[in-house]
Amino acid sequence: MSQNPQTPSNPNFLGALAGLIGILGIFLYFTGWIYRWSYFGYFELEIISLNFPLESFLIVPIQVFFGNFITTIKALFAIIITPFLIKFTLWLLSPNSSNITFLKKLHRWIIFQKLRQIIATLFNQIFKDLIIVSWLLIVLFWLAQSQGYQDARRDALNSSSTLSVVAVVSSNEKLALGRQLDDIFADPSLKGYRIIGDQELFDKIRGRELNDTTNPNQPIVWRLLLQTDSWVYIFPALPPNSKSNQRPPVLAISTADGRIQFLILSRPKMN
Repeated sequence: MSQNPQTPSNPNFLGALAGLIGILGIFLYFTGWIYRWSYFGYFELEIISLNFPLESFLIVPIQVFFGNFITTIKALFAIIITPFLIKFTLWLLSPNSSNITFLKKLHRWIIFQKLRQIIATLFNQIFKDLIIVSWLLIVLFWLAQSQGYQDARRDALNSSSTLSVVAVVSSNEKLALGRQLDDIFADPSLKGYRIIGDQELFDKIRGRELNDTTNPNQPIVWRLLLQTDSWVYIFPALPPNSKSNQRPPVLAISTADGRIQFLILSRPKMN
């Protein structure tokens, strides 16, 4: 008599490892995307327009988890508290929680009853996986968003910025802003240029194109935010006494086809 081939009892290790790496990659990409969305959103830049390589988002989470000592402590705290949040949520939506006195009123709500009915119709494991993934995404979003904002605020302030000081040189007829190299006190001619929008944005930057640190309370230091194939983003760093809701103006300078054009992306607040 021929024997039926036995089904291996051990799980497919390589398949499980590949699945784990895939899930880890999704979480890392999500964390990197949220971090950059928060960081560049501080400077009024849309991340979808910056064309970052997809693989670069997998490296960014290193800054989220290990950027500095406080960041690492915050990440460890999130790792510790997340399992408790998951268990509490599963218990809260389970029938056992209805025996608790202060939760009886909650279980009487129509919305909560409908939610439990929906949960009862789903597979138990699918529901647990959904709760776990939801909490992981919430925690990763919080870590990445807060770290992105903190790093952007740090780089916006001249006293703590880690961004490079920049100097952009262009011919006179290609850029309306800037100083003449042979006469820095002469304003460039605006003849032939047109403007759409708020002229105050342009006027507040004109005359402040050169770095000047003679006044430590109001220094002017231009820094490079980002450089891509066809765009250069620069901004004057904020003084140390700037308000928490103050944002620097960002100049997006197009260098495509050798033609330089610029766009002011955010309103300067340099009072």
